Amino acid sequence: MQKLRALDGNEAGVKAAITNAKFDGKDGTKLTLRGIGRHARIDLVGMAGDGDVADRLRRAGGRIAQDMRDEAHPVSIVGAASDEAATVALGYSLGQYRFDRYKTVGKSVPSGQPATVIVGDVRGAESEWKSRGAALAEGVTLTRDLSTEPANVIYPESFVARVREAFAGVPGVKIEVLDEAAMRRLGMGTLAGVGQGSRRPPRLMLVEYRGGSGAPVALVGKGITFDSGGISIKPNSGMWEMKSDMAGAASTMGAVLSLAKSRANVNVLAVAALAENMPGGNAQRPGDVVRTYSGKTIEVMNTDAEGRLVLADANEYVIANHKPAALVNIATLTGAVGNALGYEYAGLLTRDPTLAAQITAAGKTTGEEVWQLPLHPNHLKTMKSDIADIKNSAEGGRPGASLGAAFIGFFVDPATPWAHLDIAGVNWADSSDDVTPKGASGWGVRILDEFVRNWKR
Repeated sequence: MQKLRALDGNEAGVKAAITNAKFDGKDGTKLTLRGIGRHARIDLVGMAGDGDVADRLRRAGGRIAQDMRDEAHPVSIVGAASDEAATVALGYSLGQYRFDRYKTVGKSVPSGQPATVIVGDVRGAESEWKSRGAALAEGVTLTRDLSTEPANVIYPESFVARVREAFAGVPGVKIEVLDEAAMRRLGMGTLAGVGQGSRRPPRLMLVEYRGGSGAPVALVGKGITFDSGGISIKPNSGMWEMKSDMAGAASTMGAVLSLAKSRANVNVLAVAALAENMPGGNAQRPGDVVRTYSGKTIEVMNTDAEGRLVLADANEYVIANHKPAALVNIATLTGAVGNALGYEYAGLLTRDPTLAAQITAAGKTTGEEVWQLPLHPNHLKTMKSDIADIKNSAEGGRPGASLGAAFIGFFVDPATPWAHLDIAGVNWADSSDDVTPKGASGWGVRILDEFVRNWKR
């Protein structure tokens, strides 16, 4: 970041261009100028309007990155106040993301074009960026990378290795990993069961950052590195997208990476319940009965309702061994949530009004918004089993998002504040917006980071 400077004496030309183009500077608008002075390109990004200023700043930075992603010119961003610079820089970092490591042709512009944000108070702006913004951008990038990688690259063991690499040398971090043998010994039949049809065995990964006091907030994510549906196999159309069925687990790791690298004054535990759901000769079958860590039994009616199975074991293990102050699940759990809420909101389901309010507030602050969906006692009744404690799906499957959450909540001690985020509608962007290029969105890192920093009971 550098001190503010003029446009090399070309202000009059810029003003004339603005007038001639009738550019009003409203939020979401943009004017591109070329051939003015020594500048190859000048982009004017509108900011005027109502609504959250931080959100507009983030989106403006992202819009600049999106517009410049195919040009190899140095980028300078002028116009943000010193106390706004880190927010603009975060938006730029999020917007410039691309995943092109497997492209061998057509890469004319290097990934990650740097930008200079020109402000008056350089020291203050840099301090804010380094204390939080840079770490948050790194956490989102990790999550997007993990979610975008193909399933032949990211599977339970390699997910663990990639996350270990990301946390190498980060102070205050402890990593625990359970392999399949350990899970079997502990009686974790649901997580092990989902993964038993694959040649790539399951894992339970726990990353704890201790930067504060008290019991940790636990973030427990679904980590199905590829979901074929198992014996209840999915249709072929769109199955490739199931490489990102571990986005929930990836977001927990990205959030804790952000918190740890920014030295946040919190205790937090990120958990990834990792398995590959495949229809192998040893795969679990519809009708099988499996047992969780606590000894509860589940009749498996549909092997494609596997995310809730891995979370059942993960939740029970975390509660018994880490006694969290609160527990938040995050998962690409149901297609139903996308049908209900589209691509603008994640589903929030919880029995705890205080937790609901805090997560909702974190979503509004970060631009990752949630909409609360109902949990009703009758939801569990529809999953009553004749031969086990519960079934993993109900006849008809409606309401899908609420049923999935109700099932997960069955394996959470009622004394533990608990919420579930269903991100199946927001984890992947079919087209780019200002801060989210097409592809894996990295949804969850920003809201979880904000929620944990401000968690109160």
